[in-house]
Formats: sequence, C-alpha cells, structure tokens
Amino acid sequence: MVAFGKKLKDRQIQEWQGYYINYKLMKKKVKQYGNQIKAGALDRRHVLKDFSRMLDNQIERIVLFLLEQQGVLASRISELNKQQDSLQEQPDISKITELREAYRDVGRDLLKLLFFVEINAIGLRKILKKFDKRFGYKFTDYYVKTRANHPYSQLQQVFKHVGLGAVVGAISRNLADLQDRQGSYLSIYDQPSLPLQDSVVDSMKAAVDRLSNSTNFLNFLAQHALIMQEEFPTPVEEQVDDQRYHFMSLLLNLANTFLYMVNTYIIVPTADNYSMSLGAAATVCGIVIGAMAVAQIFSSVYFSAWSNRSYFRPLVFSSIALFVGNVMYALAYDLNSIPVLLIGRLCCGLGSARAVNRRYISDCVPLRIRMQASAGFVSASALGMACGPALAGLLQTNFKIYKLTFNQDTLPGWLMAFAWLIYLIWLWISFREPANETEVNNGPQESNSENDALEKGVTQPLLLKAEENQHDGENDQEYDGSEEAPEESRKPANSIAEAYRLLTPSVKVQLLIYFMLKYAMEILLSESSVVTSYYFGWSTGTVAIFLACLGLTVLPINVVVGSYISNMFEDRQILLASEIMVFLGILGSFHVVISYSVPQYVISGLIMFVAAEVLEGVNLSLLSRVMSSRLSRGTYNGGLLSTEAGTIARVIADVTITLAGYLGQSTLLNVTLLPSLLICVASIVATCYTYNSLY
Repeated sequence: MVAFGKKLKDRQIQEWQGYYINYKLMKKKVKQYGNQIKAGALDRRHVLKDFSRMLDNQIERIVLFLLEQQGVLASRISELNKQQDSLQEQPDISKITELREAYRDVGRDLLKLLFFVEINAIGLRKILKKFDKRFGYKFTDYYVKTRANHPYSQLQQVFKHVGLGAVVGAISRNLADLQDRQGSYLSIYDQPSLPLQDSVVDSMKAAVDRLSNSTNFLNFLAQHALIMQEEFPTPVEEQVDDQRYHFMSLLLNLANTFLYMVNTYIIVPTADNYSMSLGAAATVCGIVIGAMAVAQIFSSVYFSAWSNRSYFRPLVFSSIALFVGNVMYALAYDLNSIPVLLIGRLCCGLGSARAVNRRYISDCVPLRIRMQASAGFVSASALGMACGPALAGLLQTNFKIYKLTFNQDTLPGWLMAFAWLIYLIWLWISFREPANETEVNNGPQESNSENDALEKGVTQPLLLKAEENQHDGENDQEYDGSEEAPEESRKPANSIAEAYRLLTPSVKVQLLIYFMLKYAMEILLSESSVVTSYYFGWSTGTVAIFLACLGLTVLPINVVVGSYISNMFEDRQILLASEIMVFLGILGSFHVVISYSVPQYVISGLIMFVAAEVLEGVNLSLLSRVMSSRLSRGTYNGGLLSTEAGTIARVIADVTITLAGYLGQSTLLNVTLLPSLLICVASIVATCYTYNSLY
C-alpha cells in the first residue's frame, strides 16, 4: 500500500498546504520517542506531555484556518444576500441566474473546506492510532476525552462542524428561494421533504453526511455487508452519480437478498424427514442443505463478473434459476428421486446473486445513504434467516392436487417457487438498469463503513472509531510490509490466484476466522433437526421455532454490540473474546455424560451462535481495514474472497454431517463438533500470534 503520508500530500489543496496536519513530522516524532525511550533518554510522562502539546498546536492551526475560511464564506454569502434583497423589488431573470451561480461558487468552495476538514480528521486519527500501537498506550482515549469535553475544545470545531453546517444551510436556503417554485412562497423549512434540485447542494449534503456519518448501530450493522469505501474522502466529481440510484431497484435488490436467505434456511427443519421419505438416511440432509452452497461457490464468481456489465440480467437469471430449482425440489417427492432433489438445490445455489446485491449497493447507491443500504442488506439477510425456519414450522399440512403432493417436505419448495415467480414479475416491471460505466469507476468498493460515533458527541469521533471506515490496516509501510506504486495500488486483481497473492498474514487470519465461524454455525443449524429428533424427540415445528429464535437474535445482538460494547473495547479485544465464547459454546455442546439435556443443547447453541454473529461483524470490520485496496474493486474483490471462504466452510460442514452419519446418529453430534473445536482453537492461536506481532 502507498504510505499514508504520501497519500495525504497528494490529496492536499495546494494553496492550503501550510494548514494541514503535519503528519510526516508527527510520524517522525513518534519514531524518535521510541528510540529515546529505548535509550533511556526520555520517560513516558514526558513523551505524553510533549506529544499532547504537539497535537494541540496542530489542531489549533487547523481550527484557526477553518474559522478564517468560514468567515470568508459567511462574508460572501452576506454580500449575495444583499443582492438578493434588491432583486425582490426589481426581479431580473439574468441577474437571478448570475446570483444562483454565485451561490453555487460559494458551495463549491465550501466543499473544498469540508474536504480539508475530513482529510485532517483522518490524519489525526491515523497518528493517534500509530502512537497507541507503538507504545501500547490508551493515549487516544485520554486525549479525546480530555479535549473534546472541555468548554474551550477545539476538537469540537473539527468534529462537530456546527459552523460549517450553518454555511451549508445558508447556501441551501438561498438557492431554494431563487429556484422556480411555481409561485410558491414556502421555504425549505416549511417543506423539508421537498427536494432541492441542485447538484451543489446535494454534494454539500453528501460531504456533511460523510463527516457526520450515522448511528453506531447502523455502522456496526453495515460492517457485515463488507461494502468498503475509499480511505480518503472522494472528491465531488468522483462520487456516485445520483442518476444511477433508483429506490425501487434498491428495494428489489434487498428483496432478492431476503428471499435467498429464506430459501436457504426454509428446508433446514424438514430436510432430514424429506431424505428419509425418499429412502435415504436422515444425515443425507447435510448434502441436501449443502448442495446449494456447493453451487454458490461457482455462482459467486460468475455473478461478480456479470455485474461488471449489468445488474438487471443477473437478477433475472437468479430468479429463474431459483424458481426452477424450487419446483424440482418440490417435485422430487412425487418422483421419489434423491437426484432430482439435489439437482433442484444445486439450481437454487446457481441463482445466488449476493455478489450482485453487494455490488449494486457499492456502485449505484449514493455515498450519503450507502451505509443505511449496507445495514439494510444485513438486516434483510438476518430476517430471511429467521423467517425461513419459521415458515417451515407453519407449513404442517398434507393434501394432494391431481398427482402433486403438498406436505411439510414439499411445501417449502412450492412456496419459494411462487415467491420467486412474483419477484420476477416485480423485477421485470420495476427494476431500472443503471447507466453503464467502466469497471474501474464502477468497481465494488466493498465494505463496511464502521463505528464512527459523532452523533454521541466528539468523545468517540473519527479519531476512535474511524479505524472502521477506511480499509486501512494502517495503510502504512510498517503495517503490512508492502508498498505499491500509486497506479498499481488502484489496479484490481485479475484472477483468484492474484487476489490470493495480495493477502497479507493478517488478512489470511481474518479469512480463517470467517471460515471457522461459518463452519461452526452451519454444523449447528444443519444438523439441528437430526440431533434434536434423536436426543429429545423434537417435532419439525419445535425445530423451526428453535432455529427462528436463533435468527431473531441477530439484530438485537448487533444493537448491543454496535451501540455499547464497540465503544468500550477495541475491535481486537472483542474479536478474541468472541472466538473464546464460540469455543466455549462448541465445548458445551459435546455429549460427554449419559444424559444429554435440552438446556445444555439450547444454551450452548445459543452461546455459539450469538458469539459467532458478534465475531462476524467485528471480523469483517478488521478485514476491510487490512485488505489491499486492489481487492476493493474488480471481479476478484474482497467481498468475493470472504463469500467464497464462508461458502466453502458451509460445504465442508454439510459434507461432514453426511459422512459422520455413516458412524451412526449416536456419534453424529460429537464427531461433527470435533472439527469445529479444532478449527476454533487454530483461529484463536492465529489471532493471538498475528496481533501480538502487529501490535
């Protein structure tokens, strides 16, 4: 990766160069401190005092320049307001046009100032992180808390940007007044929902939104989608064109995500019964469930490549494949054919368009709402995961129409086939294909926007949690040991092999963790019907309720972690703690005594599942930061790699269940849990080793 100091210099506005944070000087100072402490020439208290003073001076220079520029903009707006007042008495179309353009010029200069503020905020966060990493201090917590809450805080100016918000409001209001509103005397305050059609105003709002971001919960939830953004704020002219955004198309994209997750899990409570009704062993349910994941390994690649050219056609193909697959799944009962059942599930997997779903959000959703859209993607997945088993529990009936059987085994297939048919019609009528752009401009910038906490005050702003929004991995030479030329760092990988070569040790650890948690969750979910039937005699309805309850924990847990826990602990600490909890959940699930009870199974499974969900969010947050920028775009991107890692884990888990079934149902639980335990231990060891060496 290109060193951050060089990136910072390249992005600076030349005439303001003397007012940016001197990142290079501060980085050099941190290195000097380290050498002096080793030599015994300085004590830590002196280092903290000296570095705090240096930071105060840097921030003061930034803030004073910021206030000066705000004053210049305010004076220009005041002069324009006087001209606007004179036009009230003697309207002149040509002068009104000139005045509107003058307001837009002020808006463009304000955009430069917002860009200036954001780059400095990133620089401050970077140097604080570097200091903490170098000396093992919690200096960031101390510095931000003491400076941000002080009545004379200058950090307030940088991170609350109240003055800048007032300037945005003044420009927006006056442009709205000058806009032709067909004789209306209403202002933007009377009808705030009425959009102001002006690109400069939209750009200003997007820039302010980027600075302010949104709630901790939405940030944390959005991490799961792995929709990554560039480390630096994107200049206005490079931002996603709003013309590519279409609300109904986004809604259809999220509906595809929801239905696919329902389709994946609706068969889990009944797959063992269905297999037995066709003359196979109950544990063949592992292959039946996993067949969808097998096909998804391949579909993820071609859908990712297809989305370089279109979004509509892949979604149409996805709907047709899933419709056909579900019809075959349902017909397998009357045909008494396991092969038809498996082919149906393979067809469903070939319709997995999650790569398209992610990429549509990355490419076609404006930056100001991309985080909400990413959170919507994760929410749709979580709700689908909960609704699938719940629907299976409701389909407890048995009747025939002509020669077609409708029962608890076939109804999931018929219901999903009907749902995909309705979706296909809706898609055909309502989806709007966005205008084509080249892949370089369009590439998926996968990942998450993370836990900025500005709405809760300046105590946890871009300094503390913006580690999360800029896939950084420190993005410095000493962090990942590699440095690429600027043009190379922008070039996407052209193959899976090339993408793999770009993975640093820390990225490989994050992918191992992702593999582990997906493997453990798949073992828990896929064998639940067989295990609970053998040990507790649970019916299909009871299994469905259990799985639905597990799925419903996803959003509440993310609320707690995103809003509270992520503010109390570092991501690395949450990561390790979650891995340990997954380990304890797996360990507690083993059948080691004569009597295996429902409380033991339910509590252990709940601990494992909840910890894995927490682990997934934090892991993807860290993954987005340590991954090469070359993996943020193109067909072979970070999102595809993580999807493939998770899908392969699910396939191996489902195959493990089927193979373990040959040893008998009495040993199924322990035999399938043992690999989960070993992989979990390996991930914990790898995490401790990697982060000890990096930090």
